[in-house]
Amino acid sequence: MIFYSITFYLFSLVAVLSALMVISSKNSVHSVLFLILSFINAAGLFVLLGAEFLAMILVIVYVGAVAVLFLFVVMMLDINFIKLREGFLQYLPFGSLLGIVLLTELAIIFLSDKFTDMNIVKYNKLPSFKEIENTKDIGLVLYTDYFYLFQLSGLILLVAMIGSIVLTLRQRVGVKKQSIQNQVFNESSKAIEKKKTNIGEGVNV
Repeated sequence: MIFYSITFYLFSLVAVLSALMVISSKNSVHSVLFLILSFINAAGLFVLLGAEFLAMILVIVYVGAVAVLFLFVVMMLDINFIKLREGFLQYLPFGSLLGIVLLTELAIIFLSDKFTDMNIVKYNKLPSFKEIENTKDIGLVLYTDYFYLFQLSGLILLVAMIGSIVLTLRQRVGVKKQSIQNQVFNESSKAIEKKKTNIGEGVNV
């Protein structure tokens, strides 16, 4: 029990500190690395809570796909960090106001006496972990009580995927795109200009 408590507080402390470093780090690459560390510690907390399936999804999807992809995008883009920080003080009061409102709402929820009586997911109707596996338990709840919401999220992701493809394939002025067909069927007479020169003489361009 002591080992479980120490591990829980260790993962929680590292996750909170990593989250703070994500928003306070001046280098975007460092922020992404701290974000990956925060996700890994959150996955460790899921394992301690018995939700190993959610921990696996968090590591595979968020760390393995989203965070790593974002890291490569940040490293490849030439971002002017000085220009990004120019409007920091201008939006600081508005951002602080939103943070205070968010913290106030969370405090009202967690400090309320009715928080323990909230039955959003109806945990009392779910079988115990000894009767059914964790993955099967999530599947039963996801495809029964929240089936329409699950389908709606799938449609939203489909629309987002189609939108990203359309934005990528749109024709923009001044941007050259690669044409595989023209490259394959390109003739050497159109791509290369041949000139006959005498020995010891150069070519006038």
